[in-house]
Amino acid sequence: MTGFSIRDVTAETLADHLDGLAYVLHASVHQGASVSFILPFSIDDSLRFWRVKVAPSVAAGTRILLAATAEDRVAGTVQLDVDLPPNQAHRGEVAKLLVHPDFRKRGIARALMETLEQRARGLGKSLITLDTRTGDTAEPLYRSLGYQVAGTIPNFARAPETPDRLEATTYMYKML
Repeated sequence: MTGFSIRDVTAETLADHLDGLAYVLHASVHQGASVSFILPFSIDDSLRFWRVKVAPSVAAGTRILLAATAEDRVAGTVQLDVDLPPNQAHRGEVAKLLVHPDFRKRGIARALMETLEQRARGLGKSLITLDTRTGDTAEPLYRSLGYQVAGTIPNFARAPETPDRLEATTYMYKML
């Protein structure tokens, strides 16, 4: 892992990374990432997501947040949601694997996922689940990391750049 580093973002350090995380999300959505948002999507919308949706669960210890940094910037991020019902306490759910367009094709997404899996194992998790837009560039990455397809759901989400178009999602899993 040359050229970047990966670290845990905690409740205590989130404020230091907030702007960088917001810029990664904002740039990713504007590059067509299907990660819950549609255009128009402002930097304020992105900041609000991190402050309102992510920060409380990081503070509560129910979400692991990782950030990759390169060139003194946040280059990528991923989350592991561990706030699951008691009958699913053995698993974690991946959310928002994002790499800023300026830093793609450097192995950052793979390193983030490998680090996320290490954290999951450390928490005693034996199963990781995720969903991704069917046919998206992330799907081959997940497959190369050993994730298996559980199935697809058509018309699952609105396309970020064309909200009247519905896209399928693929659910995947990996046994740790």
